[in-house]
Amino acid sequence: MSQSPAAVATLADLLTRARSARDQGRPQEAAEAYARIADADPAHVEALTFLGMRALAEERAEQAIGYFRRVLAQQPEDALVLTHLGTALVAADRLAEAQQALQQAIALRSDLFIARLRLGHVLERLDDAHGALVQYFRAINEAQLQGRWLSDATTHPSMREAVKRAMLFVDAERFRLFDGAIAPLRERYGAGELARVERCLRIYLQLEEPAYADPRQRPKFLYFPGLPTQPYFPTALFPWIEGFETETAAIRDEMLAVLAADSGFEPFLTFRRPEDMSGYLAGSRGTPAWNAFFFYRHGRRYDENCRRCPHTAKVLDDLPLVRIRDHAPEICFSVLTAGSHILPHRGVTNTRVVVHLPLVVPGANQCALVAGGEAHYWREGRAMAFDDTFEHEAWNRSEATRVIVLMDAWNPYLTEAERAAVAELVAAIGDFNREAGLPDLLEA
Repeated sequence: MSQSPAAVATLADLLTRARSARDQGRPQEAAEAYARIADADPAHVEALTFLGMRALAEERAEQAIGYFRRVLAQQPEDALVLTHLGTALVAADRLAEAQQALQQAIALRSDLFIARLRLGHVLERLDDAHGALVQYFRAINEAQLQGRWLSDATTHPSMREAVKRAMLFVDAERFRLFDGAIAPLRERYGAGELARVERCLRIYLQLEEPAYADPRQRPKFLYFPGLPTQPYFPTALFPWIEGFETETAAIRDEMLAVLAADSGFEPFLTFRRPEDMSGYLAGSRGTPAWNAFFFYRHGRRYDENCRRCPHTAKVLDDLPLVRIRDHAPEICFSVLTAGSHILPHRGVTNTRVVVHLPLVVPGANQCALVAGGEAHYWREGRAMAFDDTFEHEAWNRSEATRVIVLMDAWNPYLTEAERAAVAELVAAIGDFNREAGLPDLLEA
């Protein structure tokens, strides 16, 4: 039955009074007006939501639950109200129901950092430490992406204690998780052999400040301390490089065949937005291009490409490659077109070294790499190795295409134990990053 005009007018007046009292900081007066509205219209979402929030603030959890459930009967996919319901259910110690409500809220809106914070608290109380870690971490990361929880000034006073507690939990649990990944190797090699790895982990978790031996070096992801530092490495440190160089002609022949077929190549870098490419590539002759024919990418073998270049694949498989599950090696024919310029950038970790074997280098001193401000001009068949955590850039100023083999190698100053530990550590970090919804920084 429809309401009479007088009743509608009364509700409108009550709503005006309720909003005015709410906005002017008179919550008790607002609550009384909203309660009368809810009595007259039991499905009034605004009134029920206010009353639920008021009950929650006054620690009347069960009443708050009732109000929020009435709102959800009208708006079952309201993520904010589901978050409020979850908060009230936590206050009522109904943890299983709270978990369900908060998971529903996050499924509807993954950026709701308050819902994730509450869910982390629930999971912690349910003794699911890893689940709590993931949710707390995601809550903090999402909030900070939105400019919140960066300091006391960007954190609501009512949330500060919970946020700081979550941050301490994340610090402790991430250390426990990642340190656990290398614990079997500590047993195998002895704690002393992994001392630098443990410092590396502490630096990654920002529990220790890095002490860079060279101010030009700044890894984007993982800094390993105590390694001799230079932009370029003597190739004598890599006993396998001399034999690799002898394969240049045979590798070049297979490269020229796939280049002529013009298939199997893809951009070395991919961007979510085309305009982002301008920060990485520039060109003096039309559209710049940096393409790759991958043998391995992020640790995955490109079997079809390997079949097309069987000799190259055999040579690569016999090399002491960096092998990290889901991450390394990265090996390709790297193709830089005429006039293309790879702009200055930095690599992700000094635990790896980038090796180049030039196959086609057109022009005299027209194709170069600059690392740490020091220029290197490629020479066909002469391999080179550099630390890409120094700012570096590369260009092809000739009128033809430049092609090299680009590949990862271990930093030669890492011990066998350290290489094994870094492989386990990076894989564990990658697993966590994917679970926490973060991009894999080793693939940047």
